[in-house]
Amino acid sequence: MRETLIVIGLVVLALALRSTRSAGLRKLGAITFLASSFCLLFFLTGSLLGGLVGIALWFFLPWVELLTRIRRMRLPVDNRLAQRPMPNPSFFPNATEAAAAMEEEGFEHVSDCGWEWDGMYQFFRLYWHPEERAVAAVCLCEQADVAFAFTSITSQDCDGRIWRTTNFPFAPTLLCPPDVAWNHVPCGRNCFHQILSDHQGYLKRLKVDPAQLCIPDPEEIEKTIETEMRKQVEHNLATGIIRLTDDGHFRYSKRGLLFLWGQFIKDMVRFC
Repeated sequence: MRETLIVIGLVVLALALRSTRSAGLRKLGAITFLASSFCLLFFLTGSLLGGLVGIALWFFLPWVELLTRIRRMRLPVDNRLAQRPMPNPSFFPNATEAAAAMEEEGFEHVSDCGWEWDGMYQFFRLYWHPEERAVAAVCLCEQADVAFAFTSITSQDCDGRIWRTTNFPFAPTLLCPPDVAWNHVPCGRNCFHQILSDHQGYLKRLKVDPAQLCIPDPEEIEKTIETEMRKQVEHNLATGIIRLTDDGHFRYSKRGLLFLWGQFIKDMVRFC
């Protein structure tokens, strides 16, 4: 009973720590979960190696989804955006505030559109700013009962190089082409004014001359997003992350599943 109570006590302590608002205590809660897994396997096997296996199992947990849902996914090579009405604000966290902040900064609304990726729906509310030479977007992603929103600001020069600042909460699921640079800010940073300031600072750090940036064409923004997505697909086909199917779609290769596993691990460590 002593060993059982130790494991139960660690699990209860981990749940309590994970429910706090302090980032440090939440990280301690994640470590406590690892400790409970170590103790469980150590007490069952009587071996230190068994306890280490208990910790390692957490890092192999993503393979359950990788070998079931993701391995069967078939995604369109040439996806197209379609006009869509804005989702219910109750399912679109911070969308109203972000849109209002964009308009305060002088961004003008362009369109509401979206596309589907094998059961995952993405909705975009697009804005542009000729003086900033930038496109801003609030995006909602929905899959089953899970939904999250993020904001991005994109600048592009006349040679096609792209610089993007975003609070997208997860590691990318595809490799970015060499001419696309992402500046990830903390996902908890939902203030558009701050994200715009981060983007301006990011361009300054990279010594990007604002005069070399293209002024976006509001009529071509959707087409630009589609073209960028197609280039990313082609880049990942060339690197072996994905491979074509026989019906105009692509799927993750074995190398791609390993790449996704690495991205899952990054998210697990970052969000712990």
